[in-house]
Amino acid sequence: MKNSGLAAVLSFFFFTGLGQIYNGQIGKGVVFIPIQIINAGLMFILIGFFTYPIVWIWGVVDAYKTAERLNARLRKDAY
Repeated sequence: MKNSGLAAVLSFFFFTGLGQIYNGQIGKGVVFIPIQIINAGLMFILIGFFTYPIVWIWGVVDAYKTAERLNARLRKDAY
């Protein structure tokens, strides 16, 4: 079982992509991390102020929902 709150907190407070890595989606997490690094760099030309929060929120929501889906699947398989 995955803690969906922990997955969201990892992506929210630490770095986008860590929640995905916690959920076992290593590839997706590894993709999120450089995207956010690029978005941070894009803040120097202002577009990053738009793209960074979008990807950040998307990563948090995705980590939470993925953990919930994984847990639902585990509960279903247990019965």
